[in-house]
Amino acid sequence: MKIIGISLLMMGCLMGFSLGIDILQGFDVSQALYNALSPFRVMEVAELFVLFFLLFLFLLNLRIFL
Repeated sequence: MKIIGISLLMMGCLMGFSLGIDILQGFDVSQALYNALSPFRVMEVAELFVLFFLLFLFLLNLRIFL
């Protein structure tokens, strides 16, 4: 659980930093959110498959050690 918590905390801090920089550059909040999530919108099917497969392996590995 610590690994998941730390990972989510790091992701939240980095996304907040990214959103803050976008807002300081003059983007509105909706455009800043779009910029933060846009890498996932342009991924192809094979890239999404690899992403979800790696997440599945990560969660499976956590389940084994619980």
